Amino acid sequence: MFLKTKSMRRVVVTGIGALTPIGNNIKEYKESLFNGVSGADFITYFDISEFKTKFACELKNFNPDDYLDRKVWRKLDPFSQYALVAAEEAMQDSGLDLDKIDLTRAGVIMGSGIGGFDTFEKEVTKDVLRGAGPKFSPFLIPKLIPDIVPGHISIKYGFTGINYATVAACASASMAIANSFDYIRFGKADIMISGGSEAAVTRTAIGGFSSMKALSQRNDDPKIASRPFDLGRDGFVLGEGSGVLVLEEYEHAIKRGAKIHAEIIGAAMSADAYHITAPHPEGNGAMQVMKTAIEDANIDVTDVDYINVHGTSTPLGDIAETLAIKKLFKEYAYKMNISSTKSMTGHLLGAAGAVEAIASIFAINDSLIPPTINHFEDDPKIDSKLNLTFNVPQERNVEIALSNTFGFGGHNSSIVLKKYSE
Repeated sequence: MFLKTKSMRRVVVTGIGALTPIGNNIKEYKESLFNGVSGADFITYFDISEFKTKFACELKNFNPDDYLDRKVWRKLDPFSQYALVAAEEAMQDSGLDLDKIDLTRAGVIMGSGIGGFDTFEKEVTKDVLRGAGPKFSPFLIPKLIPDIVPGHISIKYGFTGINYATVAACASASMAIANSFDYIRFGKADIMISGGSEAAVTRTAIGGFSSMKALSQRNDDPKIASRPFDLGRDGFVLGEGSGVLVLEEYEHAIKRGAKIHAEIIGAAMSADAYHITAPHPEGNGAMQVMKTAIEDANIDVTDVDYINVHGTSTPLGDIAETLAIKKLFKEYAYKMNISSTKSMTGHLLGAAGAVEAIASIFAINDSLIPPTINHFEDDPKIDSKLNLTFNVPQERNVEIALSNTFGFGGHNSSIVLKKYSE
């Protein structure tokens, strides 16, 4: 358990932005979540004829010219473009006046599991095809390294405080948010832009994940391929995009009259220490991180109304996470709502934790649980008495939500969000 002190400060969310396969802004994303829209479809970015998996959750109708100056975006990998777009929406939503804040007390932490995969792939392929010796773009390194995103964001807004990237596979964005939460509550920052971004719908990623047998191969009907907890699930569906939150110290936000979406009251991280890609079969690491996050929030397990689970639609992962929930929450596990929004967005890897934290904020403020879509048949290895919010949203007063993300390497992160009250 974390040792809390009286001097620890409250942390609130004053801005949110999202660029997802089911919506290019917060309004579209929210509407699609509550309407059970699937973002999966056949890949359009490259020739899919020779791939075992032929679909993913790509962004729809995204044109960087609509958001960024061409001279700027041409020097950016898509994962950086996505982050800047989501960050701008979050900043606009926050209402922050850059002329009225201490920029030395404002920072940026963003997560990405892979970084500039598209840039790396295209530059290496171009070099091989040339066959006349190496000739790489001078923008290769600045475009592909994961930490370039917080750099770009800090330059755009002049934030000169804490600035770095988190890389923890699919837990990257959640860890960025958890770190930002800590810096504010411990008094080392007043404002943090945080979240994650990923642009991994590439030949290399599809090929690599397919070789691991991690991706669904339901090519006959991609829209129902991401089916967390369903007996017929056969792997995750790769997604892309970005989610960004503006975190702010409570008194700082109140003083400027900010709109407050929710409060972050706890966060934790853990390691499975079990296997590079497979979860602990009993969900030990997942159980530990949820337990520690709840202790950090100084609440009881019975205070949690909703869990936005990692729920990737993989055969092993979904079972392990439900076992972890039952182990920690015991009988109360049957009284909560649980759902996986990856059934709609696909798996955004290093951006997942941010877009799912935002989904949890929607549930809190709208008293409505986004569904786990594409459920057709119960898996006998998953307790059917758990309320996994299948197929349709459910009305519920949500005071506290828990958002889980777990990554290859055994990285786990949980964030506790609370309905705002003075």
